[in-house]
Amino acid sequence: MFSALRQHLSPATIAQLAIEAVWLFVAGIVVMQVASHLAVPAREFVVPAFVFALLILSLNGAFGIYRRAEQVTTTSYLVRLLLAPAIGVPLAYVAAEIVPRGDVFQQNVGLVVLIAVGGLLLLRHALLLPLITSLLPHRVLVLGTGPEARLVETSLAAAHPPGLRLMGFRPVEKAQETAVSAGQVVGARQGLLDFVRQARVDEIIVAVRQQRGGVLPLRELLDCRLHGVEITDLARFFERVHGKVPIELVKVSWLIYGNGYRQGWLRTSVKRAFDLAAALSLLLLTLPIMLVTAVAILFESGGPVLYRQERVGYRGRSFTVFKFRSMVHDAEKSGQARWAVARDPRVTRVGRVIRRLRIDELPQLFNVLRGEMSFVGPRPERPEFVDLLTGQIPFYAVRHSVKPGLTGWAQVRYSYGATVEQSVRKLEYDLYYVKNHTLALDVLILLETVRVVLLGEGAH
Repeated sequence: MFSALRQHLSPATIAQLAIEAVWLFVAGIVVMQVASHLAVPAREFVVPAFVFALLILSLNGAFGIYRRAEQVTTTSYLVRLLLAPAIGVPLAYVAAEIVPRGDVFQQNVGLVVLIAVGGLLLLRHALLLPLITSLLPHRVLVLGTGPEARLVETSLAAAHPPGLRLMGFRPVEKAQETAVSAGQVVGARQGLLDFVRQARVDEIIVAVRQQRGGVLPLRELLDCRLHGVEITDLARFFERVHGKVPIELVKVSWLIYGNGYRQGWLRTSVKRAFDLAAALSLLLLTLPIMLVTAVAILFESGGPVLYRQERVGYRGRSFTVFKFRSMVHDAEKSGQARWAVARDPRVTRVGRVIRRLRIDELPQLFNVLRGEMSFVGPRPERPEFVDLLTGQIPFYAVRHSVKPGLTGWAQVRYSYGATVEQSVRKLEYDLYYVKNHTLALDVLILLETVRVVLLGEGAH
């Protein structure tokens, strides 16, 4: 496995990205050269073709086209396929203003998109995916046959990563329980290294909860590792495949010794500079929308337009968050904090619209400018909920080791959380972000936020 933008990429995904990049790049050059009646050398179209290919691939990734850890409906998949060119083409058109021979791209943008993107879809589904799956399999052996191994089995079945080939489950002598499919148990009478060599295994996933008392064949695992086989524990498996860390698998040692948790001055300075630039830019762009929203709120239910609420932020410090008011007056007249729920009767008609489009969050740009929030990070919770969740969920306070954000990894990967159980699931994504956050991951989350807003996912 390789890692890019702190996102793990299999050889199959890397091969797919490389082939699709070449196709988009070459198709763009050929179409522009033909449109110019071959009067211009192909090398002069390199820059606009490169910009076009880069934008389409980046947006495909942001909209989850290359994501292997989830299954989506046909409608959702088609929407995601259309969103990338719908957003990428206007951006490429604008970028063409400042690149050499960009005028040729602008004059033939429709033909470039039709040939390049249309051919890309045909190439991907008719040839590329079946070919990569058969030629570049990533062979995985799961060590263990108990409940944890069953969890891996169901996870791989749900994710169905192309190119991954499950070689079976090898039992551990001191853990005899079998919870996986009996026909998948392999290598019980054979040495681990011998089986790995024979089956050409690339990776071993250790799916055994209790690893003390000589349960694991450590010597055999070391021999496999020295022969180039990747050894993965359960926490890292879920981190890689699903972009989250299940709470029940987290140990204090994983937090102490694990890679990541970058909090150096350079990372902090770059993130702050990015926050300031992005917040100021978005404030200017959305000022008309914010004015219209304020008028609509006043017209429907009078003032106040803004809603102020105490939230818990960086290192557990409280601050006042700003939002457009989306609920009726005295929504919590009982004085007791309540989670918002689906079809919440307290939400006004204007509130339903601005919540769905995330417009109610725009005043939090002022929290970003004040340094209380970042553009990307775990969503800040109210003190009442933090006290409740900290007492019931292990490691909940870890999410406060970074600044809270307008959007976050949990927001683009999970639906709205309104119960303790849902907060546990959201924390699993927040832990992944705290451990792996980089500027590149922040940009990826912002791009995925566009998808969430356009598809109306997770809004209550």
